[in-house]
Amino acid sequence: MAGLMSRASLVVKSKFSKLLDRAENPAETLDYSYEQQLVLLQNVKRGIADVVTAKKRLELQETQLQQSVVKLDTQAREAVAAGREDLARQALERKSGLQQQLQGLDEQAKGLEAQQEKLIASEKALSAKVEAFRTQKETIKAQYSAAEAQVRIGEAATGIGEQMADTGLAIQRAKDKTEQMQARAGAIEELVESGALEDFTSDGQTQLDRELAQISSQSQVDDELAKMKAQLGSGETKKEIET
Repeated sequence: MAGLMSRASLVVKSKFSKLLDRAENPAETLDYSYEQQLVLLQNVKRGIADVVTAKKRLELQETQLQQSVVKLDTQAREAVAAGREDLARQALERKSGLQQQLQGLDEQAKGLEAQQEKLIASEKALSAKVEAFRTQKETIKAQYSAAEAQVRIGEAATGIGEQMADTGLAIQRAKDKTEQMQARAGAIEELVESGALEDFTSDGQTQLDRELAQISSQSQVDDELAKMKAQLGSGETKKEIET
């Protein structure tokens, strides 16, 4: 039972594979693959844009923090000059916290910069591959079109194509029917001439009637011809006697 199911599965797969192979258009398959690669390339470019955007945000935050550090440093100096050491200490503590944030932002910016460089390198390599695939795709499509045209021309010239095969069968059937009709017409004509088959399109006479009529007509002609000869002969005799 297992062997039977395995064989059935193999048959189904082979039939399905043939159907797919017949339905598959290499040009469409290549175009689809190229479109998928373009989508992937577009995603990489979008990723680069996202990284650059995030890096710009960090740069803005760094600029704002640096401005705050400068301001706190100035406030601390002013507090010291005014004899307010407590205010100066608060300003310096806040300045220290901002400087730590700046250090963290700087590390994040460096990480984004490295990620951006990797993405740019990947984008360049992928772009080169996509362009190479596009060139190869167009070449293969042109070769396939040329081969397909050559096959069609060959099939048309040799008559092995499906359409030409159908045309050849139609011509052969037409010839066979024509020969059959010619043979039937010849057989009917032969039967009519032999008297075995009556011609109902004639005046209703049979072959025997026509032959008897022909004999009667010939006899009548012979009788009339004999009378004319007799008349002419007697006329000449009278002329000789009178002379």
